[in-house]
Amino acid sequence: MKPILCLDFDGVIHSYESGWKGAGIIPDPPVPGAIAFLRKAVEHFYVVIFSSRSNQPGGWEAMRDWLDLRVAQDDPSVLLAEEPWHHAIGWPTAKPPALVTIDDRAITFTGEWPTIEALKEFKPWNKR
Repeated sequence: MKPILCLDFDGVIHSYESGWKGAGIIPDPPVPGAIAFLRKAVEHFYVVIFSSRSNQPGGWEAMRDWLDLRVAQDDPSVLLAEEPWHHAIGWPTAKPPALVTIDDRAITFTGEWPTIEALKEFKPWNKR
């Protein structure tokens, strides 16, 4: 059993340049390196993608379809594979018990509470 690696979608895999357009509308390209990272990660982890889209009607399906398209654009030979590597990725509708989570809008809890001011000033990596 591989450990679970939970990835956020918007701002981590999907570049999210256009902002929120609805759970089923995903207009932007991947974050550079995202597809290559996923390909490597599935060798070592059970990768799941969990997002605010995940439990909305059509949300996880739209993310899965977006990923299918982006993986095929990155490597068309994946379409010939009997079991394409990215089909091993899970799409939970509730937060899973992951070993680790990668999210662009999170702070690692170190046992010390952040100040309210620090929380108010937080910016994700692509807004700094």
